[in-house]
Amino acid sequence: MRHGHSSIDPTLMRQGAHSASYFALERSMGEGAEIVDFCIPCNPYFPTPAMFGALSENLESILKYYPSDSGTITNQLASVLNLHPQTVAMANGSTELITWIDHLLIKESVAIPIPTFGRWTDQPLETGKRVDMHLLQESENFVLDLDGYLNFIRSRGSRVAVICNPNNPDGNYLPRRDVLRFVDALHDLDLVIVDESFIDFVDHERHPTVGPDAAIRPNMVVLKSLGKNFGLHGIRFGYLIANPALAGKIGKALPKWNLNSLAEAVVFMIKEYEADYRDSLRRLSRDRAQMTDDLMDVPGLTIYPSQGNFILVKLPLGWDGVGLKEYLMSRYGVYIRECGNKLGMTSQFVRLVVRPQHDVRRLVDGMLSYGRRLHGEPEAPSADLIMHPATARSAGYAGPDLAAVR
Repeated sequence: MRHGHSSIDPTLMRQGAHSASYFALERSMGEGAEIVDFCIPCNPYFPTPAMFGALSENLESILKYYPSDSGTITNQLASVLNLHPQTVAMANGSTELITWIDHLLIKESVAIPIPTFGRWTDQPLETGKRVDMHLLQESENFVLDLDGYLNFIRSRGSRVAVICNPNNPDGNYLPRRDVLRFVDALHDLDLVIVDESFIDFVDHERHPTVGPDAAIRPNMVVLKSLGKNFGLHGIRFGYLIANPALAGKIGKALPKWNLNSLAEAVVFMIKEYEADYRDSLRRLSRDRAQMTDDLMDVPGLTIYPSQGNFILVKLPLGWDGVGLKEYLMSRYGVYIRECGNKLGMTSQFVRLVVRPQHDVRRLVDGMLSYGRRLHGEPEAPSADLIMHPATARSAGYAGPDLAAVR
């Protein structure tokens, strides 16, 4: 195992609107360092080892040969989802779809509640659109009041409206019936977009998605992110659902071979591993509840209820998100998302991805140690320790006894 501070390039930890990539951090820290990722919202239980094994067996042909055209892959995905293929457009990540939606469907102005996923504000601003930002209130736990948002859209004269459900970074979820009521109230707008990138993690109701409803509405688009749901961010694949005219307009603009062979392989495997995927969602839901309880061990922490695979917390008075992020990374190998660069938030908020309990224990130990340091108290014995992966796997992480520090 490695002792002492890791040599992290500090500029990586202080980037703009988005966090440093896992690979950039790994290169900066050097061989043998372990990163426990609480930053990138990934499903830790999917794909299963068996699915990774099947992909590994076919890796040579996957990487060597051209994929099928996007139409073939999209048709297969539509078949798995029981959707008409003309209502689906598939792209190289949901952010590519946001870019095309901005270029082709947003003409003048767009309303968006903030804080939210940064590309919904950044992308239209980059192309000169007017972005009407509806500020979610901390005093209301960042819950979006749809009636208030509707009044805001009408008062601003916005031509496009966006909602993210669940929202990122707070994890608030809007019931399906309320979302449809909101969309239908805006039938006269150019477009209403529902970003459901994290909808599969919802356990509040059994069928939360409004995806199929978009196919029969004149101005509705639903966005999905397979990478977030399946724990495969590196593949870069997402899709949208809309009526054939809207989906076709986006689909025709996309390159014919815009999807890679790895994405194709996964799409053709989904049906076989559907039961494993559903099980991963149940396990993550249990972890989310357990992680919420474990975070309560940190005195002064405000924890917001979430239906995503992440939890928003407000740090205790006197704590700094940037300082905590750098401390956890250098001392514990724990990577978190500090929200100071999100519109509508400050660095006193951090977003923590849901992970298994042994990882959460490491996170909580690090936060408690950071709090001791701020108060001039002795830090935890595990400080200045980043474990070598081989050692971590064989021994597990054994930090301070939580019962002794509560």
